[in-house]
Amino acid sequence: MVKVGIIGGSGLDNPDILKDAKEVVVKTEFGAPSDKIKTGKIDGVKVAILPRHGKKHTIPPTHVNYRANIAALKKLGVTHIIATTACGSLKKEIGRGHFVILDQFIDFTRNRELSFFEEFKDGKIKHTPMADPFSEDLRKVLIDSAKETGIKYHDKGTVVTIEGPRFSTRGESKMFSLWGADVINMSIAPECALANEAEIPYAAVAMATDYDCLFDDVPPVTWDEVLSVFGKNVDKVIKLLMGAIPKIGELK
Repeated sequence: MVKVGIIGGSGLDNPDILKDAKEVVVKTEFGAPSDKIKTGKIDGVKVAILPRHGKKHTIPPTHVNYRANIAALKKLGVTHIIATTACGSLKKEIGRGHFVILDQFIDFTRNRELSFFEEFKDGKIKHTPMADPFSEDLRKVLIDSAKETGIKYHDKGTVVTIEGPRFSTRGESKMFSLWGADVINMSIAPECALANEAEIPYAAVAMATDYDCLFDDVPPVTWDEVLSVFGKNVDKVIKLLMGAIPKIGELK
């Protein structure tokens, strides 16, 4: 039976949306996840909602226990994961408030636990394929839902994940653009890779809130700007996911 994990699903834990809601504490061999996980149903589909940075956004990106988060969702029987994230745009055509259904990542993090496999035991060597890290089935669902809701979206995009919590320098921003990145954030790459290692299909929808500091004619990103744009568009995120969850429930 399908059970959808939502990471960073702000607003989806509203009791008017989430039926039969309850909070569960999950312990894993990698430690505790970011917070209690809220479980319930949306349109008859089982869901588990995990706030990536904790309910009050107290955990900086570097210190999120990504391994525990993915392990906790797997322990709860999650079969598919959808992640949401704010991001900076590195392309003028990806405007503030636009959504990007990611299809590739570049991992530029440096200080995180990136794998479940810290040693190869009993002669079992594990190198997880990562050529196409985002589930095409889930991406199609998100694209179809974006079309139905009428939001402005881009059906593919490469995200570069930086360590944070600081924003980029202009030199870094230009470098990431030259590398072929379309958007930039601080969380998706290790999370996506770990989901692949755990053999859970994973997809992510990124909302562009700013232009990092790439363009000379646009003021550099500030946290206040990120919060402002995200706040104005969070209802669109919820609408997109509410349309996607029943479709995911039909996947095998």
